Amino acid sequence: MVVNWTEFLKNEIETVYGTTARLLDKVDANSLGWKPASGSNWMTVGQLIKHITNACGAGCKGFVSGDWGLPAGKKLEDLSPEENLPSAEKLPTVDSVDEAKRLLAEDKAVALQMIDKAGEDDLTSKEMAAPWAPDVSMSLGRHLHQMIQHLDRHKSQLFYYLKLQGKTVNTVDLWGNPP
Repeated sequence: MVVNWTEFLKNEIETVYGTTARLLDKVDANSLGWKPASGSNWMTVGQLIKHITNACGAGCKGFVSGDWGLPAGKKLEDLSPEENLPSAEKLPTVDSVDEAKRLLAEDKAVALQMIDKAGEDDLTSKEMAAPWAPDVSMSLGRHLHQMIQHLDRHKSQLFYYLKLQGKTVNTVDLWGNPP
C-alpha cells in the first residue's frame, strides 16, 4: 500500500488538534497552577497547555524550513542539555485558557502550511535526521508524523491531568472521532 503523506498527515492533524481543543474546553481557568501532588518535575496545567500549543507546528516548521525558532546564530545541536530539555519549573506558562486556544489554532495552521510547503514528493522521499538524533535518518513525512504524535502524547497527559482533578472525561475525550 502506498501512503499519501499529505492526506494522512492532514487527517491526523484534524483529529489530534480537534480532540486537544475539546480538552482545553474542559480546563478550569483557576487550575493553571495545578500539578500532580506526588512525584517530581511535573509541569503545571498552564505549562502543559503552553507546551501543547507548540508541540507540533513549530517542529514541523523546523523540519520543513530549518527554522527552529531560535535566536540568530543559534542551532539546536549547540544548546546545552538544560536548554534543550529544561526542568518543569523553568518552562513557560499561559496566562489563560483562551490564550492557549488561540495559540493552538495558530500552531495547527503552521503544521498544515508546512505540509503544503513540503509537498508530497519531499514528504515521501526526502530523508533527513532530527537535530537531536543526528544518526537516525527517516523520511520528512515520518518526522512530521512524529511531531503530530508529540502533540498527541501531551494531549493524553492533559487528559490524565483532568482526570486527576476529578473532571468528567472519557475515551471519546482522549481519542476523538476521526474526521
